[in-house]
Amino acid sequence: MKHFLPMSLICLSLVAAGAQTPVAPVPVQPYTGNGEILGPFGIGGCNVRTRDKNFATWIPQMAAIGITTIRGLGGTGWSGQAERKFDTVDWQLEYLNSQGLSSGGGFYNYRSGAGKTGLPMDDLPGWSADVANLVTHFKGKIKYWEVWNEPPNGTAKGQTAIDYAKFVIATYDAAKKADPDCKIGIAAKSVALNYLDQALAAGARGHFDYITLHPYETAGMVTDHPGTELVYLQIAGSTRKMLAARDPSKIDCPIIFTELGYSAASKANHDGPHLQACALVKDYILGIAQGIACIQWFEGMDGDSGPMGLIDGRGIPRPACIAMAQMIKYFSQKPQYLGWVLLNNKHYAFVFQGAKDTVLVTWASSKEPDTVDFGQPVKIVDPLTAIVTESATTPLTLTPIMIDGVPEKLLAEAKGNKTKPFPWGGDYTDAKSVSVTMGETNVEKGLHTLSSQSVAAAVLAYGGSARVGTVPGGNIFIVDPNFLSYTATPIEITAMVRRDEANSPAQLELEYESTKGYKKLPVFQVPDNTEWHKATWRIDDPQFVAMWGFNFRFNSGKYVVQSVTVTKLGR
Repeated sequence: MKHFLPMSLICLSLVAAGAQTPVAPVPVQPYTGNGEILGPFGIGGCNVRTRDKNFATWIPQMAAIGITTIRGLGGTGWSGQAERKFDTVDWQLEYLNSQGLSSGGGFYNYRSGAGKTGLPMDDLPGWSADVANLVTHFKGKIKYWEVWNEPPNGTAKGQTAIDYAKFVIATYDAAKKADPDCKIGIAAKSVALNYLDQALAAGARGHFDYITLHPYETAGMVTDHPGTELVYLQIAGSTRKMLAARDPSKIDCPIIFTELGYSAASKANHDGPHLQACALVKDYILGIAQGIACIQWFEGMDGDSGPMGLIDGRGIPRPACIAMAQMIKYFSQKPQYLGWVLLNNKHYAFVFQGAKDTVLVTWASSKEPDTVDFGQPVKIVDPLTAIVTESATTPLTLTPIMIDGVPEKLLAEAKGNKTKPFPWGGDYTDAKSVSVTMGETNVEKGLHTLSSQSVAAAVLAYGGSARVGTVPGGNIFIVDPNFLSYTATPIEITAMVRRDEANSPAQLELEYESTKGYKKLPVFQVPDNTEWHKATWRIDDPQFVAMWGFNFRFNSGKYVVQSVTVTKLGR
């Protein structure tokens, strides 16, 4: 109990310097349901924070800011004992419920105490019996169950998506027999939709009720590479394209991010806690806007995974904790997404029906600050400090702000845009090709480098603009998801390339997302530096879902790229 803070200290700690009013704790009512997800604002914890009775050291702080859903108990996984014991996990669930939190559960780590790892494919009857035992014990108390933790992580060498499909079927059948009302979630690491695609094709279709993903890398791009919001915004759309192709009956099933977080460690002259809070607001706003049912932030309190918590290891709240409290306060537990607008024709702004009024959330699209004029005085909330001001204009930076009470003109525009594709420098939904031409300012027409304009360091070479193959992020590419995502449409990628000024030997190697994961193609040997050369690759099996935050990339090397084009070839 040494980490526990009294409720009064929690409330005082949540008040940022200069805040106008204290952040009052949310009244906590005991949870008496059967494990339903109560809204998008969830939380999770590492191994040490969910072990034994450690919930008491941090769950009160989560309840105080309005968190109502936690990913799961620490003890529902196999703990190495000869047989499963329920005394500790029973206490955990009772304690969480007393604090007003609904809990999920997980099927994983079976037989780990016996020194065996991976999916128990040699003991599916034993596994099924354990699933039935677990679900029966928590029937009416835990409803949502994940099948393994972010596979293929934690699977044994040689185990494939086909094995996972068989494992999912056995798990689903055993769980549903024990409790027909429980919900079974298939899982994948990061945004590994190609893994889930293979599992569904191998027979897992129809044997799940929801999907879980852990998009750390893709979500992190929003904070680390300003202007890449659409890569994260396309996760739900790509997932539903996969479901339409593989299991149409599940196309509308819930998608849950059962882990998503951002480190509070400071880096490269950036205030880590500030960045973490910005990331939290952006990740939730973009997640809710695309229809994610719940995001279970990793994590509540620092533990064995570094400074990832809303509160640190001493129990002191970070700005991210204040931001979470402000979102819940203004949005309510179940905000309704109303639509989007582009402020000054370039800054995303997302509008919701909140607890008492409409709420707009926005931030700058690049490192360059801007000013927004709302045409009338509005209440401007800083989610990181809880400070509220009133003005018709406001500076816009990478730090998000909330507008409490959206002007009618913006509200109408947002509602009109709700079903339209999210733009990224234009709408490339029906384009035949997308391209990027390098320069002091890149000309990006539906094709973007990871460096984006934030570090678009170009070099003038051979009388024209180009990008050297050693610029960080300049060799990493993302197509507009409206142009191509998930669907394995044959494409051609071309690059205009030459050697560097010293005419150093150089080659270009292409790695791209395929239906089997990232794949490398034969290299293109750059002949010389006397002229531009056209490197061309035909790809018949692309599956662009940005699992690691990009669709394709070139090796770093002593070459210079003038332009890159991606063209759909049709079938």
